[in-house]
Amino acid sequence: MTPLKQRMLRQIATDGPIPLPDYMAQALGDPDHGYYVTRNPLGTDFITAPEISQMFGEVIGLVLAQAWADQGSPAPCALVELGPGRGTLMADILRVAARVPGFAEAAEVHLIETSPTLRAEQAKRVPGAIWHDTVEGLPDLPLFVIANEFFDALPIRHFQRADQGWAEMHLTAGDSGALVPGLAAPAPLAALEHRLSDTRPGDVVETCALAQAIISALAARIKARGGAALVIDYGDWRSVGDTLQAMQAGAPADPFVAPGTADLTAHVDFEPLARAARDAGLWHSRLTPQGVFLERLGITARAQALAERMSGAALKAHVAAHRRLTHPAEMGTLFKVLGFGPTPLAGFSDDA
Repeated sequence: MTPLKQRMLRQIATDGPIPLPDYMAQALGDPDHGYYVTRNPLGTDFITAPEISQMFGEVIGLVLAQAWADQGSPAPCALVELGPGRGTLMADILRVAARVPGFAEAAEVHLIETSPTLRAEQAKRVPGAIWHDTVEGLPDLPLFVIANEFFDALPIRHFQRADQGWAEMHLTAGDSGALVPGLAAPAPLAALEHRLSDTRPGDVVETCALAQAIISALAARIKARGGAALVIDYGDWRSVGDTLQAMQAGAPADPFVAPGTADLTAHVDFEPLARAARDAGLWHSRLTPQGVFLERLGITARAQALAERMSGAALKAHVAAHRRLTHPAEMGTLFKVLGFGPTPLAGFSDDA
């Protein structure tokens, strides 16, 4: 039994069931035993798009550079990444930024990261970066933001529809020291009133208030000072179904067996994020599949150019990486892209 699980069982014995968001926050971010605090999971439990190929970061960098140029090339500005992993994506973006006259010189790099382990990895690839625990610490500058596989790791609330309203998941103590998911008594919930029209009793809806708060904060800054943002993650426009999952040692795991030892994620509910940007007075894109987005930005032409210098195993791996990023059967459809800013961004259709 992990130390974190022992502590949770004591908490339940004293205070009653643990709400799911509290469970996730402790399992991932506890300062002594949290998953992201105590290890570097990249390459072991999961691999993100920037680690698959440099092409991903290059085309993302071009979108942000174009947005910067379209807004009059403000200097200084902040180039921001939420949840930067090893720093690979930002390093690729900066390599592209160096080819856009004035962009690299204008941009201060700011990273939102709470894990000391990951900050150390990021420092190797992004020297001179400035770290923050939250978006509230970002400077009062135009913000050009990328969040790739960040929002899926934020704590969610999980509701099951009932005839009398919505029953929320929590964690209780079971036999032999197990943590067992259970449901509170159903009750009406104003925040989910709009979901009664597209759900039936027994359906599950997940929400993430923290994600909405982060987008609202970023959107307010961008509305006031300029900038743009891209959110790339797996999920859909509206949450339907139980999507909470755990990965441990590269394989699916029970999310409640050993808190602190497995990565916990859930599909992103993009509609509230788009609404938060719209409420701030910004344009937002249609929700676009990652494969479509990358193809519009010319990733295939970039792949062909890089392939001219490759052969053998390197070429085979390169072709596989392009397929993995763009093909509908791989990341191309599962992952979605939402963009927002004062004006439309490259890579999206003309209408929002």
